[in-house]
Amino acid sequence: MAKAIMLQGTMSNAGKSLLTAALCRIFRQDGYSVAPFKSQNMALNSFVTADGLEMGRAQVMQAEAAGTEPDVRMNPILLKPTSDMGSQVILNGRTLGNMRAAEYFRRKREFVPEIKRAYEWLDSRFDIIVIEGAGSPVELNLKSDDIVNMGLAELVSSPVLLIGDIDRGGVFAQLLGTLMLLEPRERDLVKGLIVNKFRGDRGLFKDGVKILEERGGKPVVGVVPYVDADLADEDSLSEKLGAKKASSVDIAVIRLPRISNFTDFDCFSRCGNPVRYVGRAGELGSPDLLIIPGTKSTLADRRWLRETGLEAGIKDLAVRGTPIFGICGGYQLLGKKISDPGCAEGGGEDVGLGLLDMDTVFCGEKLRTQKRAVFSSVDGFFSCLAGTEAEGYEIHMGITVSREKPLFADGGGSAKGNVCGSYLHGVFDSQAERVVSDIYREKGLEYRRKALDKGDYNELQYNKLAAAVRQSLNMELVYRALEEGV
Repeated sequence: MAKAIMLQGTMSNAGKSLLTAALCRIFRQDGYSVAPFKSQNMALNSFVTADGLEMGRAQVMQAEAAGTEPDVRMNPILLKPTSDMGSQVILNGRTLGNMRAAEYFRRKREFVPEIKRAYEWLDSRFDIIVIEGAGSPVELNLKSDDIVNMGLAELVSSPVLLIGDIDRGGVFAQLLGTLMLLEPRERDLVKGLIVNKFRGDRGLFKDGVKILEERGGKPVVGVVPYVDADLADEDSLSEKLGAKKASSVDIAVIRLPRISNFTDFDCFSRCGNPVRYVGRAGELGSPDLLIIPGTKSTLADRRWLRETGLEAGIKDLAVRGTPIFGICGGYQLLGKKISDPGCAEGGGEDVGLGLLDMDTVFCGEKLRTQKRAVFSSVDGFFSCLAGTEAEGYEIHMGITVSREKPLFADGGGSAKGNVCGSYLHGVFDSQAERVVSDIYREKGLEYRRKALDKGDYNELQYNKLAAAVRQSLNMELVYRALEEGV
């Protein structure tokens, strides 16, 4: 039977995901078999496992930090927002259907047996389970039948460490207010407090630690600095989505309102050339490469492109010969027509950007598969990829019929001059350096940097994160909480 420790936050984006990953890596370094667990995750960044099931990217990242294969039981419920009022519900890696928020909250107790089964499977196979909560545990209007914060901690008898985000301010109100709003039995589960994302001299926060311990009645396990670890992020609050400044090579990504899988572009950071995100026509400029990313609501984001004026800007770049690449939903947007007769993503139909001769029809069945493909010989900028291999996964509900030249030797994707698209997430993971160096060459510049292999790069980031967190936390208190339980 595994020992458990749970990380809950005072708010979304308090740093739960990264601290969970850090503890997974620390426990692994200390010789334990470790698994992450998050009963319910809300995110548009997802992943397809080797057995064709869908789970949140954060738990994939945490599993990698733990040195174990991602398994959908690490994230039995995934909610992918389709609108402000509802989400697609994915249970045990398979799509259950779209639900409005009220319906999901009414039915969520039905999912408790599935959560228990997933947790028990991990419990029988690992030494330690590091559990991540969601949002805040004291959203009082949502606490009834909680299955992801204190309700889960009670269900699996896990001690809790409560995280506050000092970088966003109000850390005393965050931590002390949360403790005050917890029920007495819930408060007893909290074994310590963590002050996260501290910038500057932590010695200046000694009085802060004393105040938190005196008023909260809980030990401060540590003050963790702001760690600049470049790891996959799934949250819509990610700082990556705020990047506006162009690098030596200007790779622009359209920041669609329902953008998904923006981790597809982390590969460019490994080349020393992070992308910038564009949310308005005035920010578009003259990029060296424009990417239209995935989206959970293709038709809604198609309308947004028209309303913001970005449609005209994208078409103008295409006329000027700017390389444009669409991934998944972004690929669908490049076509002539998008139809959703079965209301898979809200229903309706619209014309696409018309840059590729193809049509997409949504259906109720979602394709989920890992895939390898070889780039075919195509015209235009992306001919630099001919004969090279791409590896990633496809996860989509649309069926696209293309009349363009296929991008891949197996017939997948589409290419027309400098405009290309594919359903393959991770399509640039192995080829980002080739793309960047080709743009350097076209600009008369010399590309001198050598990008690290993705696995090697991630290992450096996990170890960097773990070292900073280990140094900042009282690991003796953490292990004591593990051993003593609740």
